[in-house]
Amino acid sequence: MDGYDKYAHEPFAVTVDLAVFTLREGALHVLLVERGQEPYAGRWALPGGFVQPDESAETAARRELAEETGLSDVSGLHLEQLRTYSEPDRDPRMRVVSVAFAALLPDAPEAHGGSDAAQARWVPYGTAGPLAFDHDRILADAHDRVGAKLEYTCLATAFCAPEFTLGELQQVYETVWGTELDRPNFRRKVLATPGFVEAVPGAARLTGGRGKPAALYRAGTATALHPPLLRPTREGRPA
Repeated sequence: MDGYDKYAHEPFAVTVDLAVFTLREGALHVLLVERGQEPYAGRWALPGGFVQPDESAETAARRELAEETGLSDVSGLHLEQLRTYSEPDRDPRMRVVSVAFAALLPDAPEAHGGSDAAQARWVPYGTAGPLAFDHDRILADAHDRVGAKLEYTCLATAFCAPEFTLGELQQVYETVWGTELDRPNFRRKVLATPGFVEAVPGAARLTGGRGKPAALYRAGTATALHPPLLRPTREGRPA
């Protein structure tokens, strides 16, 4: 536009950071990369990088995930914007504003390093950190977001394979919330919530032990839970 000086303001960079969660061997894991260059060379961090001039933040997030971890074909990836992190001193190189994303990936494949990441690895959530930059804060915020959304949305099914048992769905809640749930009560609440899950006709899966095969379900059409499925308090009652 005439009269507008785009150089009147100091430039700054925009990056994306991804907190990617999955369930592996019954535990919540997060995807980390080892930085291959300064700043923080050799430190673990969340995957991410700079947004290119011709990209949206989400496009950049998917590109960086593929480049830094090798996860280019991630069908089933749930990706949602978390928040923006803009503290002036969060990056020692220059003023950098980061758009962070939370992501869920069922049946996650192994990851490997690429681009400026020396290696990539799935790490148990409780052992992740200290991380480079302000990534500990981003990771904690993402975990809080996911835990809260399990209460009032159907997000838990994004951790599951296309067909799952109610026991596998319950494990998602227990793993993310870090608490045990009463099995009959959980089953009753899930099946009483319209559109949460749908039975797969005639399908069942052996889950170990001597019991009969467990019925299989898939994600229903609902996106919100009415009523919400509240996590237990320390006294064992819903909040």
